[in-house]
Amino acid sequence: MSPSGVQKERMEPEDMYVLSDAGIVLSAPSAKPYPNKLPKCTDCAPLFMKAYQMRNAGAVIHSHGMESCLVTMLHPFAKEFRITHMEMIKGIQGHGYYDELVVPIIENTALESELTEALSEAIAAYPKATAVLVRNHGIYVWGDSWISAKTQAECYHYLFDAAIKLYQLGIDWTSPSHGPINSAKVHQGSERHVKGSITAAPTNGTHVAEPLRQCIVLDIEGTTTPISFVTDVLFPYARDNVRRHLMSTYDSKETKEDIGLLHAQVKDDLEKGILGSVPIPADDAGKEKVIDSLVTNVEAMIKADRKITALKQLQGHIWRTGYENNELQGVVFEDVPEALQKWHAKGIKVYIYSSGSREAQRLIFGNTVFGDLRKYLCGFFDTTVGNKRESRSYSEISQSVGVDKPSQILFVTDVYQEAVAAKAAGLEVMISVRPGNAPLPENHGFKTIKSFAEI
Repeated sequence: MSPSGVQKERMEPEDMYVLSDAGIVLSAPSAKPYPNKLPKCTDCAPLFMKAYQMRNAGAVIHSHGMESCLVTMLHPFAKEFRITHMEMIKGIQGHGYYDELVVPIIENTALESELTEALSEAIAAYPKATAVLVRNHGIYVWGDSWISAKTQAECYHYLFDAAIKLYQLGIDWTSPSHGPINSAKVHQGSERHVKGSITAAPTNGTHVAEPLRQCIVLDIEGTTTPISFVTDVLFPYARDNVRRHLMSTYDSKETKEDIGLLHAQVKDDLEKGILGSVPIPADDAGKEKVIDSLVTNVEAMIKADRKITALKQLQGHIWRTGYENNELQGVVFEDVPEALQKWHAKGIKVYIYSSGSREAQRLIFGNTVFGDLRKYLCGFFDTTVGNKRESRSYSEISQSVGVDKPSQILFVTDVYQEAVAAKAAGLEVMISVRPGNAPLPENHGFKTIKSFAEI
């Protein structure tokens, strides 16, 4: 860690403090002649330690960049900074262009060391975040290495600067369309309260606060898309094209990573005695033999309908080629595009949560007969946030989309167990009843819909 109050650009390696993983100073820099001050370890030390200990960071940067200060002042009561559909979001670890980037904001204190508890709580509450903003102060950014931390810091400051300029132009940086700030999204009817409700005026003249539904989270299979498209089109396409895909891309970096994941998965499957698993020979056995074994394992995984990362990642890459070659086209029910457009116009943020990979989700909605529907979507969640039948997964989503209460999220699914899990997390839930969906239990207790037009 650096000393406090020094000219950072003039520092040498020997000017740094070295600390243990418990925060104990192991070595300190020697004093320098006047007019240099006596060395003192940065007051940010306990905050840096939180990023190292809680996120296994390789490097942490604290910046007082003007953009990181001003962006926290645009909305004085906001607890988060949010932005989506901006290119530099891709520079933030674990995020892409279509994702919504969420950065928690904590309140400033007189002494930096007093921020430790608030920063720790923010890190714990936002597991996907790689930064925490401090209102009227600056930002803490961390990464796997100094290169990652520096790159992300530059991207964050770019995005903050963009948000400030868009604010000055009256443009909303938090929605995919980047429409006017004073559109229906901000002023839905009348006065809007800080906590996300609107004041309604009934005919009797009294005023009551009604909750504002801020987000809708949609399942894909059986909800936006026929189950048959996944089972009868996507899965068979991936199975039938595994060999062709591996043969044509075998030496690419992406496919090497896919094969590495498959190697690890198959090794684990063999140890557990999973039916259909066969050993993958070493590379010196030849490309054909390696691919033969990979195909056998993948076919067995698909047949068993296994929801594992190695399979989902490979399938996504195969499907991407299929869409690019016009051999595949995303399918959604006819009522879906109109509903997405309607919700988007009303300022309701819409997200997808599916067991398929985020790439597979984007491919479906980006290549439909109705055109690219991703412009109406704010983000994509897959099972990296958790199993869809566990309530904590929906709690995680509610933290990520930044509502004040989980009840401000509507979750639509065709699976009863998912509905139960979402309801337990406090979300509003509706069950989609579409052709080909599995029957629901009697007296299930959920509102059902046959079309998004009913929402």
